[in-house]
Amino acid sequence: MVLVSRFWHWFDGALAPVVVWLNAAANAVGGVLLAPIGVLPGWLSATILGAVTGVLLLLVFKYTSNQVAIKRVRADIKANLLALKLFKDSAAVALRSQGRILVAAFWLLIYAIVPILVMTVPVLLILGQLALWYQARPLRVGEDTVLTLKLNSDAKWPWPDVRLEPTTATAIEIGPVRVKSQREICWQLQAREPGYHRLVFHVGNDTYEKELATGDGIMRVSMQRPARRAGDALLHPAEPPFGSDSIVQSIQIDYPKRSSWTSGSDYWVFYWFAVSMISALVFRRALNVNI
Repeated sequence: MVLVSRFWHWFDGALAPVVVWLNAAANAVGGVLLAPIGVLPGWLSATILGAVTGVLLLLVFKYTSNQVAIKRVRADIKANLLALKLFKDSAAVALRSQGRILVAAFWLLIYAIVPILVMTVPVLLILGQLALWYQARPLRVGEDTVLTLKLNSDAKWPWPDVRLEPTTATAIEIGPVRVKSQREICWQLQAREPGYHRLVFHVGNDTYEKELATGDGIMRVSMQRPARRAGDALLHPAEPPFGSDSIVQSIQIDYPKRSSWTSGSDYWVFYWFAVSMISALVFRRALNVNI
């Protein structure tokens, strides 16, 4: 287990720079293409994005899979299903056809491996970008929240002097409260001005920033500025992660959950998946894709 843990730590650290680079590209593209989400009703934007994503992934599947082989396997399945219907009184034919159907289903799975691997990274990046819009709603003016700055847990770091710079965008209601067992500093803030704001922290001799979103409707919300780990960076792509040598590990704002069956917190993932699958099935004949 120790070797596995060390390998994963090394792999996660090696993968983190790649994820950061991919996030930068995804943020640049997503900032432009996903901007209409802010002005459309949540259900409409979620439906359009799910449908468009389904068609795009269908095209990726078409051009990264062996369409000729898949078409041949599909024909074999249809032939054996027909044999089951025509020779239903023959146990030998039925067993042979059922076995061939199972083998064909196995080959369909094999042929799908390459497209799935190709689509994995784009899908993860897309989900990360969509989460910025749907996973939480911005604070409203006058609403309170908890802000948590987590320090590096490495024992070599002393407990530093931490200060949140005053700003007209927020008012500090409580804090800073130091939770030394967790190496965390917490504040209770009240949002005062709508818009996107930068919260500035002075930690020892260094300065760090975190984005704050305040307003009505749908806004792009960064819940956390993460540590430099691949998984954290994928989940929170909007802001650059802290370096591995940084005394600050992460800064998190507790935004309220968004309430909606189509574009609400957590539900939007299932809705996106369902719409994209339906879209792919609807357009597969028009685009001549065998799946």
